[in-house]
Amino acid sequence: MIALETVDVAYTAQGRSVPVVHGVSLALARGEVLGLVGESGSGKTTIGRTALRLLKPVSGRVMLDGQDITGLPRRALRPLRRRLQMIFQDPYSSLDPRLTVARIVGEACAIHNIGTRRDRAERVAHMLQSVGLAADAMHRFPHEFSGGQRQRISIARALIAEPHYLVADEPVSALDVSVQAQVINLLRRQQREMSLGLLFISHDLAVVRHVCDRVLVLYLGRVMESAPVSRLFSAPRHPYTAALLAAAPRPDPDRRGGATVLEGEIPRPDAPPSGCAFRTRCPYALEDCSKTVPPLVEVAPGHSKACIRDDVP
Repeated sequence: MIALETVDVAYTAQGRSVPVVHGVSLALARGEVLGLVGESGSGKTTIGRTALRLLKPVSGRVMLDGQDITGLPRRALRPLRRRLQMIFQDPYSSLDPRLTVARIVGEACAIHNIGTRRDRAERVAHMLQSVGLAADAMHRFPHEFSGGQRQRISIARALIAEPHYLVADEPVSALDVSVQAQVINLLRRQQREMSLGLLFISHDLAVVRHVCDRVLVLYLGRVMESAPVSRLFSAPRHPYTAALLAAAPRPDPDRRGGATVLEGEIPRPDAPPSGCAFRTRCPYALEDCSKTVPPLVEVAPGHSKACIRDDVP
């Protein structure tokens, strides 16, 4: 299991520290798909990178299969990297244009001493075929492929190390709609076959509903709601979650949701509102919402929310 325990993360901007993640806890088991959703600036990518210890939290702990890896130096982390892999959002900038696909996909084998030099080419060819690419793709360069094919190369690069946990950061947002379903189905199939723990970051709620087992809803670096995917979509308990669902595209344009659609922009992380982070955009905000940060409280088995009101949405 990979877990974050009350993690705070900050960036340095213009010589000062700016907190961007506040007290986030999550746990991801092998074979499970956990979704992170929220608007841009909510901290989704930061949390994903922290879970892989690409970023170091300023407080809290990052646990990998019971081992505290929060303070491990780079050299000590290196042998653990094989278990932790990432698929980046942009299939164009995440692949080195100077390397062949064989070098890109096979790099993890060389770094982690997987197999012998003789069988690495065969291993790369097999992995490319498993993601739907011809074996001769290994001799070509990234610019010779479409966006969907490049993302398949990125998936192959992440999976060839046979990881235990995978972070997929908006893996289809840069792709045409016609290609998105192919890549999502491929990723889901590989996740099941390899019993991967998948942390799936997305702003597309329809994809999240299709792919994930559980969902964490984030706003300005805080968890607003956490629930199994079926319950979150059928009975959201936080106003922010309800607003996100109401704003999502619907197959029936005449159908109207009951929640208020979000207005305004997410506040800047270096100038957050007092109390509840969502109160400046919440139609149900009370005076008390500005005085205290609501804790994440379980309201049903496996379902938690961070809101002082019980009568919304």
